[in-house]
Amino acid sequence: MADPSIREPPLVLVPVAVLEGQTIPEPLVEFLAPSDVVVLGYHVIPEQTPAEQASLQFEDRAQDAVEDIARVFREGEHDVETRVAFTHDRDRTVERVASDVGATAVALPNPTGEIRDVLVPLRGFVDVDRLADLVATLLAATDGRVTVWGLAAGGSDFDTRRAVDDAVATLTERGLPADRITGETSVVESPVRAIVERSGEFDAVVMGEGGESLFAALFGDEAERVAEGSVAPVLVVRKRLGE
Repeated sequence: MADPSIREPPLVLVPVAVLEGQTIPEPLVEFLAPSDVVVLGYHVIPEQTPAEQASLQFEDRAQDAVEDIARVFREGEHDVETRVAFTHDRDRTVERVASDVGATAVALPNPTGEIRDVLVPLRGFVDVDRLADLVATLLAATDGRVTVWGLAAGGSDFDTRRAVDDAVATLTERGLPADRITGETSVVESPVRAIVERSGEFDAVVMGEGGESLFAALFGDEAERVAEGSVAPVLVVRKRLGE
């Protein structure tokens, strides 16, 4: 019987617009070192273009670009898998591949310097255990710090203090020293706007998928503004299968 105290490394899916010259910042590669990685090189094609035609035209170029990115991860001794997809719908492709590979989280690789200060915003119900597992694992061998920030719009019934206390306690249980964890709560007009505005204070943002679908959490009206407006990489932790 497997020892329940022995945890598998988290698996992070990194989608890259592979034919648009998108790259992965070296500090993000280092930050993800304790995890296994799947690099998804995707290319969005016009609706009228068959995927098979795009594959014939761009497959070799896309594969070479994905392998170049994967090589950077492998130099850091990551366990790396690669996928290439030509798609009419980026969002659904990312969600499908994340489900296929059983990804713990999906990383949006915005530019960054050294990752030492991580923001964990809590906007509502999330899988705190899985979120804490990922954050504690990524920071275990560093002196990085975490700010757990519970935030809600005025009139919301979301108990930000309880959510923050639960997350801080779980991070501590996972081995992250208490003096490296800060808990805060705020009432704001727009939680998403508040996260975007504050993201510049941190080196990375790790947030839960919550009640949204994955592609909505990544690219939907609200969290897409976090990813696109943030000056830091964003990791979205997925709900466990069946939840």
